[in-house]
Amino acid sequence: MLHKKTIFSFSLIFFLLHLCTFTCESRPPFACDPSNGMTKNLPFCKVSLHIRDRVKDLIGRLTLQEKIRSLVNNAAPIDRLGIKGYEWWSEALHGVSNTGPGVHFGGEFPGATSFPQVITTAASFNHSLWEAIGKVVSDEGRAMYNGGSAGLTFWSPNVNIFRDPRWGRGQETPGEDPALASYYAANYVRGLQGNGATNKLKVAACCKHYTAYDLDQWNGIDRFHFNAKVSKQDLEETYNVPFKACVYEGKVASIMCSYNQVNGKPTCADPTLLRDIIRGQWRLNGYIVSDCDSVGVMYTDQHYTVTPEDAVADSIKAGLDLDCGPYLAVYTEGAIRSGKLNEADVDRALTNILTVQMRLGMFDGPRQPYLNLGPKDVCTPAHQQLALEAARQGIVLLQNRNRALPLSTSRHRTIAVIGPNSDVTATMIGNYAGVPCAYTTPLQGISRYVKTIHEAGCAGVSCRGGQQFGAAEAAAGKADATVLVMGLDQSIEREALDRTGLLLPGYQQELVSRVARASRGPVVLVLMSGGPIDVTFAKNDPKIAAILWAGYPGQAGGTAIADILFGTTNPGARLPMTWYPQDYVTKVPMSDMAMHADPSRGYPGRTYRFYKGPVVFPFGYGLTYTSFRPIIVSGPTKVSVPITSPKAFKNTTLLSNAIRVSHTHCDTLSLGLHIDVENTGEMDGTHTVMVFATAPTVGGSSSEKRLIVFEKVHVLVGGKQRVWFNIDACKHLSVVDQFGIRRIPMGEHNLHIGDDLKHTIFFQNVMGEIKS
Repeated sequence: MLHKKTIFSFSLIFFLLHLCTFTCESRPPFACDPSNGMTKNLPFCKVSLHIRDRVKDLIGRLTLQEKIRSLVNNAAPIDRLGIKGYEWWSEALHGVSNTGPGVHFGGEFPGATSFPQVITTAASFNHSLWEAIGKVVSDEGRAMYNGGSAGLTFWSPNVNIFRDPRWGRGQETPGEDPALASYYAANYVRGLQGNGATNKLKVAACCKHYTAYDLDQWNGIDRFHFNAKVSKQDLEETYNVPFKACVYEGKVASIMCSYNQVNGKPTCADPTLLRDIIRGQWRLNGYIVSDCDSVGVMYTDQHYTVTPEDAVADSIKAGLDLDCGPYLAVYTEGAIRSGKLNEADVDRALTNILTVQMRLGMFDGPRQPYLNLGPKDVCTPAHQQLALEAARQGIVLLQNRNRALPLSTSRHRTIAVIGPNSDVTATMIGNYAGVPCAYTTPLQGISRYVKTIHEAGCAGVSCRGGQQFGAAEAAAGKADATVLVMGLDQSIEREALDRTGLLLPGYQQELVSRVARASRGPVVLVLMSGGPIDVTFAKNDPKIAAILWAGYPGQAGGTAIADILFGTTNPGARLPMTWYPQDYVTKVPMSDMAMHADPSRGYPGRTYRFYKGPVVFPFGYGLTYTSFRPIIVSGPTKVSVPITSPKAFKNTTLLSNAIRVSHTHCDTLSLGLHIDVENTGEMDGTHTVMVFATAPTVGGSSSEKRLIVFEKVHVLVGGKQRVWFNIDACKHLSVVDQFGIRRIPMGEHNLHIGDDLKHTIFFQNVMGEIKS
């Protein structure tokens, strides 16, 4: 997140301004200490008052300089009012992380539970798991806050669409599909913030990076200078969808705007994106924060503004409330003095950020919620067990030729464990990770089942030479089975580093093929990576019996991999992104933001929704050790869509035969779909029921098959489970036209369940209640 070339200048400016860093934080970690006679009776300290009134009272007591120095991530203390300095920047992407300055490990908090990287957890397609992880992370975050080791404002999750397979930060996201990303976002945010009906927050989550942000450093183009040219259709249909879900369903407390420009405007200075959409349309109850130094980037890198004061004024007036970086602290007063900004604009921003702090209880004195949480609540056995379960649920079985898996401890007494990722630790947790409670590597996990022979095969995933190949081949020749643990790590894909291709790095492919030829038993290829890898060679190699994708499986990844290899766990995950062949990226510039295919210019489209060419493995693909049969029990066949005005009826029927979502009663269009899932195989297991939809084509909209709902169920052998889906016609069955308008097409909509099941619903319009 941090614009690295400005780190030194950040430190210097902050020092000169005497702004507070995390070292200013002292106990108690709250304002309004009742032992402070100067403040205990002030209205902003009275919990009996409405938060709105408390915030107004506090702002009225601040000087302009105090207000301004509260608009940056390391907000200065206001000693005369008993307000401590506060570091807003904490991270909790898949566990409490020390990536930001708000979290520091040591003493009573040597580490925190490190869950699988988000792309792996997303592969579980499990709503309840995502919320459960968020709850654990917020428990540990609150505990560390109580101990003075973390903040309460966590700038997570990353819900950007994994649009291009080369993106180094794709690992941080829930994948390529807007529906999947939306469900993940809402559930993880609810887990973090607390899913109660009150206005209180357990911690404050932040959905980032808004919007159309998915290029870091590729082919000479970097995120600080990139102008994402995005159609209205793609913005509404794809890029903004998870952020809307964060606000609508997750009730998130914050949105972070991104470095890049969208259609010529920096996102952090675009009033349409911030003030009109986030605040106006979506009604965000929270604050908008910049990505770190992105306000400065407008002036220093993009040359979007003439002066730094212009960058500050444009951002605040567009709707920005908080700056990760120094610009608002340094230049806001100058912007006011020059008439580019009003103090009222500052008060508006301050209202939004102070309201969130009030909701967190940071001005409630010792009446803090969750004060019972402490060191005993971090890295608990239950939390670590959930990290293991998340890894088990996120590992995808991609190939299992002749049912080679699961391995048998009686037939496969010695396993050759080979590869640069076979005994790694930090690789398993990906980026934006903290200090894990403990590690179990793949080698350690497999060694708990059988005797192992270990050879790295390569000196790291870059695998620049074959000097160690001979030893690896020899080990495979001695063992009853071979497990190759290959793939990527943060030296290949990460923030500020996008890939140029999709093949295994260096000589990894040669190592895999040579070891496979030398093996006397079945060969299993295990891949660690965030992004997809073209392993067509392995799919086609008859010596490679099985392929697993483990993503970055977290602190317990080695145990989870071994449990699946030996059948203790039946895999049930699905790919959250398409795995493309290498030649796909030779045809598609990473900088082309278009989602839809365009044959006129040879553009193949992106993600499973719009790309119809050859793939290595498709979105939603995943095998299991058993078999399932879904059966449609019931579902609607004909739906009448009410139209709420004569003008809407005329425009709809004569022009496009599709009704604007804004011109119907969405609350009357909730449809029930019931599906039974039978386990017809030989092992208990989980199955993800995925419902896709296709709609009639109208007004430039697309009729491609798209995921709308899904549910994961556990079914015993010979058993049956019923799944109920509530399908919202406005949300799930609408399409977006070329003008960015969401409509419900009339005619036949088809629901697709699995490869074979299809259910048809016919939509027709009727005149409903006419609203004046």
